[in-house]
Amino acid sequence: MEHYPHAWEADVVLRDGGTAHLRPIVPSDAAALARMHESQSPESIYLRFFAPLPKLPKRDLDRFVNVDHHDRVALVMTIGADIIGVGRYDKISDTVAEVAFNIADAHQGRGVGSILLEHLAAAARESGIQRFTAEVLPQNRSMLQVFQAAGYEVSRGFDDGVVAVNFDIDPTARSIEVQASREHRAESKSVRMVLHPSSVVVIGASRKHNSTGNLLIRNITAANFTGTLWVVHPEVDQIAGVQAYPSLADLPGTADLAVIAVPAASATEVVQECAAHGVKAVLVISSGFAETGEAGAELQRQMVSTARSYGMRVVGPNSFGLVNEAEDISLNASLAPFLPASGTLGLFSQSGALGTALLAAAKKRGLGISTFVSAGNRADLSGNDVLQYWEEDPATQTVGLYLESIGNPRKFARIARRVSRVKPVIVIKSDLTGRELPPGHMVRTSSLAPHTLDQVLGQAGVIRADTIHQLFDLAQVFSTQKLPAGRRVGVIGNSAAMSTLIVQRARAQGLHIEIEPVSLHPEVEAGTFRAELEAMYAHADVDSVIVIFTPSAGADEREIAAHVAEAAARSQKTTVACFLGIHGVQDELTTHLPDGEGNRRPFTVPSYVGLEDAVWALARATEYSRWRAADHGRFLDIEDLDDSGVREVIESALPGAAPGRPVTLEREKARALLSCYGIEVLPYLTAASVDEALRAAETIGYPVALKAVSTTLRHRMELGGVRLNIDDPAELREDFLAIQDVIRSMVGEEEPLVDIQAMAPPGVPCVIRAGEDPLLGPLLSFSLAGDTTELLGDVQHRVAPLTDKDAADMIRSVKASPRLFGYRGLPPVNIEPLKNVLERLSVLVERHPQIAELEINPIVATATDAHLLSVRIEVLPDPTRIDSTRRLLG
Repeated sequence: MEHYPHAWEADVVLRDGGTAHLRPIVPSDAAALARMHESQSPESIYLRFFAPLPKLPKRDLDRFVNVDHHDRVALVMTIGADIIGVGRYDKISDTVAEVAFNIADAHQGRGVGSILLEHLAAAARESGIQRFTAEVLPQNRSMLQVFQAAGYEVSRGFDDGVVAVNFDIDPTARSIEVQASREHRAESKSVRMVLHPSSVVVIGASRKHNSTGNLLIRNITAANFTGTLWVVHPEVDQIAGVQAYPSLADLPGTADLAVIAVPAASATEVVQECAAHGVKAVLVISSGFAETGEAGAELQRQMVSTARSYGMRVVGPNSFGLVNEAEDISLNASLAPFLPASGTLGLFSQSGALGTALLAAAKKRGLGISTFVSAGNRADLSGNDVLQYWEEDPATQTVGLYLESIGNPRKFARIARRVSRVKPVIVIKSDLTGRELPPGHMVRTSSLAPHTLDQVLGQAGVIRADTIHQLFDLAQVFSTQKLPAGRRVGVIGNSAAMSTLIVQRARAQGLHIEIEPVSLHPEVEAGTFRAELEAMYAHADVDSVIVIFTPSAGADEREIAAHVAEAAARSQKTTVACFLGIHGVQDELTTHLPDGEGNRRPFTVPSYVGLEDAVWALARATEYSRWRAADHGRFLDIEDLDDSGVREVIESALPGAAPGRPVTLEREKARALLSCYGIEVLPYLTAASVDEALRAAETIGYPVALKAVSTTLRHRMELGGVRLNIDDPAELREDFLAIQDVIRSMVGEEEPLVDIQAMAPPGVPCVIRAGEDPLLGPLLSFSLAGDTTELLGDVQHRVAPLTDKDAADMIRSVKASPRLFGYRGLPPVNIEPLKNVLERLSVLVERHPQIAELEINPIVATATDAHLLSVRIEVLPDPTRIDSTRRLLG
């Protein structure tokens, strides 16, 4: 048997939210495979083997479980010790393989076949296979549907009573869309199982009032959980007023959720017992895992692996707990001694202490929550999973996350971009590059600056906050107000000084003040204030209103607050306020108006302690509103992309490559690779002598440029490594010898090589980079060329794939971009060719994770075109992308 491909192993979420383990088949699977076969119905066996076969012959069984993992591949999906599905392919030519599936009857309809197909296709592409074929009986509609629904371009033929199915296995836009949709539904359901249990069992509680388990029981009871609560304890009859049972086997029913508070060393055994008794998910409050070191990390891996292999999701370990405030659930399975009211804010935290701070801040500000999840060490259930659930959760209208790390930022950005189009996603800023991790967090490290992730999340519409304070400043607006219709802000209050400060801050934050602020007398009467308010809201040049009021001997603050709430509610214009002594979403700034069904609905204006906070929150809400309403563009859809040619170039460079070490493509191969994607590099010839250089210049045609091949001097005109606009042989001879002298003196090369290249038209030199970041996945960057750009960090980054709008935003967002658009009399350049190169490279690195780094330096943008002068490409023999073309849990 060939080397076992460990990289193909994966934990996966099934259509109904349960989990399973997927791996390559091994000879020891023979007994389990035979058991699965013998449990199948005669009809299922006939559909798979085209004949009655109640028992697999030993010869066939041996052939099924002995594969080479290259020309013959088989993947099995398991739950516990049982195989629930098999997918296999046999290579029938260099680029074509025949594929077949067998799904256990008991697990039909759980999406097993579609997941096996995704993973088989990924494995096949690694071996150079480009096309799958299959023979299916016409009555096997479920298998035909698996192929048809996968999103590939499927062709069918009918011959001799059998349907022949054929399709290319390179990902298509449709197959990627299908995969993302299936992933969303499955992961959303898996979180729903955690947050909507009908029965909960607490394991590890004691009678000690101050113990973790005892507190959990009291909190669940105090929240009036609508389901059934059980406690497991081997020695006592009851704990905190709840009947206790000696073991899970003694429970009168099956628990949906197990809350575990046992020592870390016992957790895996408890999880195994939960699996044996049908528990659907576990919440592990216990500490002592990865946060304590490698021994604890190994305990954590064992526990999570056990849970997933038996179909269960894990929250934690080291979790603070979870909360669901829905009336039909009312679950507080957390260590929080208090809860905010029920509301529309969903909260996610990793740290327990920060979870407490989030809940306390929400309660203090009067903000209600829908659900709260503390992931602890985030060994299984993550912020990505909870985002999938919140996307369609009607109870959650605003999402707030405190992320100390992100295991899969690319997946997070992909999901968040989708969620942000329907509800705001707020992330508290932390170091998410993987370089400064809390104990217990195991993620990869990005090589890029921290602001890179800011740009990636901005691409997804995520709103960044630096502190818990800022998160709730934003949540106040989103939880109570409609999104601002525009950037025009009206200011009204009884303090001229504060009005002036607000105007200054608003303009600094990008808001527009198109009418004079209304500054009333400090002791203004309530009637006057109300009239001015109504006039402000009636103004056509006002989209949002900021109201400030300082107590005085005039109108009563509560009366003014009532007027503000009523006027804002009737106008439906976004409003924020600064009232001394009122902070958050409070009754003083709440009114009730009838809705379309005759019911009276509350309407609250959020109030802020500081005017800077109010302006900042309104500005971010306005930016988000504009992002949500904007056209986000389209993904590139072109036909002249030669992926097989790219693979050939990459594979030709990899023989003898050391595992994990990048290989730099020869320059001609780099040019050939880009040419496969319709991107051409300006021709050049390399010379080692003056005579060779003269012949090259004659071939290319004057004027030409000379460039040192040495990477140290390649782009360094100021060091003498580049000479431009050479018009004749005499000038070429002089400049060529001068460059060689520079190379000898600075680099030490005895026989320096120099490139002779046609001169590009005058323009603005830029730099485009693309490749595979260890943490963020396929990433692109754009900047103008030069040391100043690098020193000041004026570079824009985006995650692939890019829309045409993403590409345009990258170009326009660099601070030096005015140089592209006619700055100080420079001729404006045509950015469409730059966009086209960015979009094509976006598809290239998305489809080919072996491209570790690609640099085009420079690409010269002119009034009509863009000219690529130099490219460098590094490829990896063994790519390890986190967010791949197959669904799997981290």
